[in-house]
Amino acid sequence: MSPVSNPRNGQRIKHPASTNFSDDQELSSVKRLKRLASNDSSCVSDSSGEDLLRSDTPRGPGLETEDVEENGDDDDEIKRAALSHRKTDLESALPSISTDKEAIEEYEISRAADPGLEGSAEARLKSRQWVRGKSSIYVDAFNLALDTVLEDEKHLFDEAESAVFEAWRELPYEAQYLYVRLFLRKTSRWHRINRLGYYSDIADLPAAVETLQQKRPLPTSSPPSQVNPGELEPPADLALGSSFSFADRSDKEINTLEEASSLLNLDELKTLAKDGKMQGKNKSELLKALRRTSKRQSQLGWSKLRRTETEETTGSNADSEDPETPRSNDDRCEASSNRDDYYVRKILAETGPCIRISMAPQKLFERVHLVFYRSTEWTEKSLTTLILARISRRNFPTYIISRSANIFASRSMLLEFEAAIRTQFRVDSILEFSGYPTQDGQQEVIDILEAVYPRWKILLEEEQSKETSIYASGEGSYLRRFSPAWVYTRIIHKGASVLGRLKMHKREHEVLSDLLGQRLFHPSRRGSWYQRKALLEEHYMYDLTSYDRRDTEAQKKHWKRIALKTCEEGLQDRDCHLIYHYDLQKRICKLEKSLKVAKREQHDFGHVGLCKPIEREVEGTRVVKEESVNNNNSRGRRVSEDANGSSRGSTKTIWIDEREGGGECSVEEMCLKINHRLVEIANGASERIIREVHEAESTRETCVVGLDWSYGLEDLLEIVRCFKGEALATICKVFAQEYTQRGGGIPDLFLWHPTQTEIMFVEVKSENDRLSDTQRLWIHVLTNAGIRVELCNAVAKEVVVVSAAA
Repeated sequence: MSPVSNPRNGQRIKHPASTNFSDDQELSSVKRLKRLASNDSSCVSDSSGEDLLRSDTPRGPGLETEDVEENGDDDDEIKRAALSHRKTDLESALPSISTDKEAIEEYEISRAADPGLEGSAEARLKSRQWVRGKSSIYVDAFNLALDTVLEDEKHLFDEAESAVFEAWRELPYEAQYLYVRLFLRKTSRWHRINRLGYYSDIADLPAAVETLQQKRPLPTSSPPSQVNPGELEPPADLALGSSFSFADRSDKEINTLEEASSLLNLDELKTLAKDGKMQGKNKSELLKALRRTSKRQSQLGWSKLRRTETEETTGSNADSEDPETPRSNDDRCEASSNRDDYYVRKILAETGPCIRISMAPQKLFERVHLVFYRSTEWTEKSLTTLILARISRRNFPTYIISRSANIFASRSMLLEFEAAIRTQFRVDSILEFSGYPTQDGQQEVIDILEAVYPRWKILLEEEQSKETSIYASGEGSYLRRFSPAWVYTRIIHKGASVLGRLKMHKREHEVLSDLLGQRLFHPSRRGSWYQRKALLEEHYMYDLTSYDRRDTEAQKKHWKRIALKTCEEGLQDRDCHLIYHYDLQKRICKLEKSLKVAKREQHDFGHVGLCKPIEREVEGTRVVKEESVNNNNSRGRRVSEDANGSSRGSTKTIWIDEREGGGECSVEEMCLKINHRLVEIANGASERIIREVHEAESTRETCVVGLDWSYGLEDLLEIVRCFKGEALATICKVFAQEYTQRGGGIPDLFLWHPTQTEIMFVEVKSENDRLSDTQRLWIHVLTNAGIRVELCNAVAKEVVVVSAAA
């Protein structure tokens, strides 16, 4: 439903915030993203200014697309890459900031020191001082990650990989700078050397390119590639061979028309199309026309053409060939290849030499960053966070960090963990990033599930053995986040939902039973597993299993008793979150009524019933566009995604509290500090705490999840004065205990009356909408804290449909 003009007052009606509808959506959807005018094209800007993002795509014919800085019609591709990028929880909770190239260059210039500045990358990063042409935040951030990992975790890399690191350290600064800048870009793309534009930092660009493209020998002790469950067969160029180079040469690697044509921008394609009498309205059509033309020009006599021949010799070869002579399949293949060679040679003559980062060293450095950042989710932004922190675009609280060196027990476990998170990324790409998954996509997810399942069972036994014999102080709960089994558990959880979509309920029930049979991985999902398992047992399993001489009605009752037991186990499970209790309680009451359980034996949940809000109705006229009505009818019932089903990754370290003498702060000590702060809030110290934090951190705008510095101090203080101390402490305690689970479900509106010092939360619902479990739980928490909560039901007395053009 889109906002329209109200004929009564002539004003534009905006959508309420609760609808999550942007009033500028229609305008922004047709706008094309603009690129910042810049001599240095290494950074791509979307509408939010995030230039450090890069979007890697798999290599292969037909997958390479235009390079951003060279093409005029790539804005749509940039927009798609920006929209499809998956933000972490922290990024989603933090305000947007400027991360463009100019911000970094301005910062480097402002912090430039004397030409004689020396020291390590870490020292320069701490002092935030660089000398143009001799040091850079890009290179120092890259080297800091590498040096930190190799200091304590060098055992995770073999001899050949260590040789690559040594070769990297021997590179001159300009070669390192060029590599890192290309690493931050779309690494699978070819880049024209004559358009790189790093002349302010690289005095001799051709020498830097030649250094990166130089072949270097490697020791032959590297073990064979490790095969991991669920992983696609790795490309041949992923493994380090007897030699390597940091970058590829276009004259050696570009051999197909698909790769070569992706280098051309729109104007160059138009010129080529004009010469070849090809037609097309845009770049995509012109590329297709070029490939069609190359395939159908067999009459030109291409079978005799070689790369050394010139375009002018083509005619004589064609005249000498007998057109009546039949050609074999080999001749036709050779002709096709030579026709492609002609266009490849012509395109490369136009573009000049190109450079692309070699895949094997690139993946090796990405593995280094995985270890450095302790990543539990695959990301292509391995350096962005560090660079943003160093240029003070994002300021984090001051901590002393002590890294643990025993995260990965062996190189083999690291490789399997890396492969697992890549496989997880494949599953997420199919189910979440590409719209509704196709039949083939869903089958691929099931194939991945079945591939990782046996290995998952083995790792479960190993981790259970560690839990009972090795882990003594609770460190297992953290270290297990870096086990492949943690990733496999999430893949299996996602795969189970696909089994349900495809009506493979018996296998889904088996998978859910195994998931509930372990308690080590993803305990926060246990509630949803209980819910789904009970539903399957109540409605489907009776018809999918043996009757054992029971009739149909007895079989149904048998499985309903099993479903009842599942719900009871869920309520007794300490890891089943409270948010799932309401649904399980409803199902228990329903099952007991269906099974005709005696009243005295039925469960009574009256003592744990959720508080209900005060209800009121608001009547009005609903104005909708005709286009919206048609779209709603075609889509059918809207299904909202479960907030708890979203993927969440995290990066953890061991924190040292410098205010407590620099000692390690345990979980118990942290809980005591949180409880002490909650007592202060309950005793009316909220205003003092807000003033102190604002005075200490507002200038830096320190990044904290859930904190928005755009709100004025006086407004916050006015709101706090309307809260009772105990009520505010209750809300803060809920967030401190389980921020992940309670991030959603808060009522739509928060109202306060500064004169009467009253507050109220309001949840707004339409006629066909109902409260979710998370919303019911928040209403219960707020009501028990003494806060007024109302449920506002918006009722449409009439519906006015206007044309979409209105």
